[in-house]
Amino acid sequence: MKTSSTLIAIDDEIELRQLTEKDAQVVFSLVDRNRVYLRTWLPWLDAIQSMEDERAFLGIAYASAQERNSLSCGIFHRGEFTGMISYHPIDWANRKTEIGYWLGAQFQGRGLMTKACMALVDHAFDKLHLNKVEIRCAVGNERSRAIPQRLGFLQEGISRQAEWLYNHYVDLVLYGMLADEWQNHDHTTVSTRS
Repeated sequence: MKTSSTLIAIDDEIELRQLTEKDAQVVFSLVDRNRVYLRTWLPWLDAIQSMEDERAFLGIAYASAQERNSLSCGIFHRGEFTGMISYHPIDWANRKTEIGYWLGAQFQGRGLMTKACMALVDHAFDKLHLNKVEIRCAVGNERSRAIPQRLGFLQEGISRQAEWLYNHYVDLVLYGMLADEWQNHDHTTVSTRS
């Protein structure tokens, strides 16, 4: 896997690229086509109503990445934008981060997110020298929960009514992985198919 500050090539077909305001059209287009699907579990859809909203969000995310507080990457499969994966935020004092992610509905079931998540966990431990990576998922979001489970993350607990999702609260499951656990984990046994 080749890495730089803006690119992680996962294999011959999948790469992660840091997103900028120039990506607003492609990102907004996928979000808008998948609005109903994404709204089931993601609380930010109402804040992104136009390409200008997307551009503003990507500008803030890029500035945060330049300050080394986060990283927002597009997941590209054969050059096509399929979704996003991010560190948000990077807690340097405690050497940990949280990974968040989403994919367009048409790209589910190909192993893209498992591979992207594995790459960002590797990057967090090997390049950023963090000690812990966390992933939070809604209790009922089985597809999202399958990613940390597949990667060997430990379920650390459930935070009750931790996120407001448009008209109701959802409980979030917290998964965690420590650097030394990741180093000792057998990644060759990870199934990348969901």
